[in-house]
Order: sequence, then structure tokens, then C-alpha cells
Amino acid sequence: MNNEYKRVDKTNTTTRKKMKLRKRAYIPLILIILLIIAILYIFLSYQSGLKTAEENGVDHEEMTFNGTDNNDGKKTFLLLGADREEDGVTRTDVIMLGQYDYMKKDLKLASIMRDVYVDIPGYQNYKINSVYSLGGVELLRQTLETNFGVQAEDYIVVDYQAFESVVDAIDDEGIMIDVEKDMSEKITTELFKGEQRLGGEDLLEYARFRQDSEGDFGRVRRQQQVIGAVKDEILTVGGVFNLPHAMGTGMGYVNTSMSEAELYRMAGSFLVRGDKDIDSLTLPVEGSYQFVDTYHAGSVIDIDYDWNSEVLHQFLDDELDDPEAHEPEADGEVPQQ
Repeated sequence: MNNEYKRVDKTNTTTRKKMKLRKRAYIPLILIILLIIAILYIFLSYQSGLKTAEENGVDHEEMTFNGTDNNDGKKTFLLLGADREEDGVTRTDVIMLGQYDYMKKDLKLASIMRDVYVDIPGYQNYKINSVYSLGGVELLRQTLETNFGVQAEDYIVVDYQAFESVVDAIDDEGIMIDVEKDMSEKITTELFKGEQRLGGEDLLEYARFRQDSEGDFGRVRRQQQVIGAVKDEILTVGGVFNLPHAMGTGMGYVNTSMSEAELYRMAGSFLVRGDKDIDSLTLPVEGSYQFVDTYHAGSVIDIDYDWNSEVLHQFLDDELDDPEAHEPEADGEVPQQ
């Protein structure tokens, strides 16, 4: 009898093992199904975002750009915020030089103040925010190379409607941000000091405000603050869920020399990294500039180009120990344009 019971026990054990093996066999199938669902969701959400932009009559403009790949494992690009066209002229309120290091997974953004006085190839010296209206992204690429010795490989031009739409796509309740002060002068909304959620339109006006003693100094700092706040929102559960639709919406409004595949590669590489911090620098650096009145361009920021070029290259080459120590500060009244 004991042997018989033992045989029964062995049979039950064998059956349980077979059931476990069968369950394990379903795991890869379940994972494949979940992966397919995820890919379909990303694709459909992305296409939905593109359709949203197309329905608003957004046209992609082909731009001349002669940037070449540096083949150094990094992607150096122009990131421009194009102002609304007035009298056939479009200026860039946001001028940034971005760099993503695929090996270290580091993202850097160097902001250049719009009133910096630059040598423009083929033109009279003028403020850097006028370069785009004179010769587009190619002339701006040449201008940065001439004045700072930096070669941009690609460009991303974002109009303000794109920014508003992407922010609203990330979270329709707005992005959480700490508003520095009450603001209303020469913007289309009224903002009040304190931490709050701002929708796309209000967040844009916050980033553009410059009617105070800090002028463009404060605006550049707030632009960097807004980018950080948007990044933080994307990294939330809801933000990740809405990201494909937001990216599709953004691509519908963005002019860029980069392929969609490369943009996704860069975004994906950044999102899977550890700290997900963005290193930032503002040009001109502290102590390297003065305000000068010119007869043709009004008040401009005249900078020491050797000094600023050296700091910029150190920043991009990971040789700058403390970028924040070089942040410019507005001393006294900043000339308003």
C-alpha cells in the first residue's frame, strides 16, 4: 500500500510540474501580446497627434541647411523658438545650442540672449535674433560658427503654436511650475506668483515675459525653468502615457533636419538614463559683456567672444566644473526694447 501511495504522489508531482511549465510557456506569448499592444498604442497616438497638427493647417517648410555630422558620438543641434511672423519677418526669441551625448546620455542646452551683438556673414553686425529673418537656419549656423567656433549638425525650429499644443497634449490640466512674480505687462494673460499649473498658452507667456528689471536675463532663466518643468511632467506616469500623442503633435508643428527615427532615438536614449538632468548654460557668461547703444540696432549686448567661446567649448566638452557659476546676472536696469 505504501508503494502505491508513493506512486500517486509522484504522479501528482509530475502533473504539477507540467502545469508550471505550461504556465511559463504562456509568459513569452503574453509579453509579445503586450508589446504589440504597446507598439500599436504608440503608433496610433503618434498618428493622432500628427492629425491634430494637420487639422490646424500647419505646413512644413523645407529649409536650406548645410550642417555635417561630426561623427563624434554626439548630436549638436540648433533649437529655435520662432516668433509669430510680423510684416513678413520672423525672428527667433529662443536661441539655444543643444548637444546630446549618446555614450554618456547627457543633454546640454546653451541659451544665447537674443540681443547679443554678432558678426553676421555677408551682413552688417546686428542682434542675433535677427539672423533667422535674414537667412534662415543656415545663416544662423554660419553665424554661430563665425562667432563661437561651434558647428551645428542639425536644427529644430519650433513655433509657439507647437509649444502650446505639446504642453496641452502632455497634460490638459497644465504643467506644474513656480511662477516667480505677478506678471501681466505686454503679455496676453495675467499671471500670479506661486506654484500652479499653467496650460500651454499661459506657460508660453510666462517664458516670454521680459518687462522687468531683468529683461532678457530673466526671460532666458525662465525659458530654462519651463523646459525643466515640461521634462519633469513628461517623466510622470500620465506624462509617459501621453508622450506619443504629444510627440506626434509636436512633429506636426516642427521644422527639423533630423529624421523622426533619430528624434525618437535621442528621446528614448535620454528617457532611459538615470538622473535625466539637463545641463544648462547662458551666454554671455557673467562679467563678459556690456550694454552698448548703436545707431542701427538700438541697445545691444556687446560680449567678449574669446571668453564666451572658451566657456561654451568647455561646457560642451564636459570640462566646465560649475556652469551655474557663470550664469549672468542683471545689474540694475536692463534696457528694454
